[in-house]
Amino acid sequence: MLGTGSLSFPKSRRLTRASEFERVKQHGYAERGRLMTLSLLAAKNTGPCRVGFITTRAIGSATIRNRIRRCLREIVRKHQHDLREDFWIVLIARRDAANASYRALEDEWLRLAKHTSILAL
Repeated sequence: MLGTGSLSFPKSRRLTRASEFERVKQHGYAERGRLMTLSLLAAKNTGPCRVGFITTRAIGSATIRNRIRRCLREIVRKHQHDLREDFWIVLIARRDAANASYRALEDEWLRLAKHTSILAL
C-alpha cells in the first residue's frame, strides 16, 4: 500500500503498449462481471500496480466509450492507494457499462477487486 500520497494517476501507472495488454491476456487471469471484465497478471518486482483500460466499439459511439474510460480511470485513481503492488490490471468495459452510473461502475470494480484479492485492505 502506498499510503496517503498523491492522488494523481500518471501515465507511468498505466498500461499503454499493445504488448503489455497481450501479455496480460495470454498469461493472466480474468474475472468477469456484468459491467466489466478485470484481467490481471502478477508481475514480480515491477513496483506500483499498473492499469490499462479497453472500451471496444461494440459499446457505442466514441463519446460513450470515452465517458466510460474516464469513469473507470477515475475509479482506479481514487482507489489506487488500496491496490497491492506488482500487478498489471486490464479493465475491459462490457456493453452494459454504457448505461451504467458511475456508482454502479465503482461498485462492480470494488467487488471484482476484492474477489481477485488485489486490494490491500
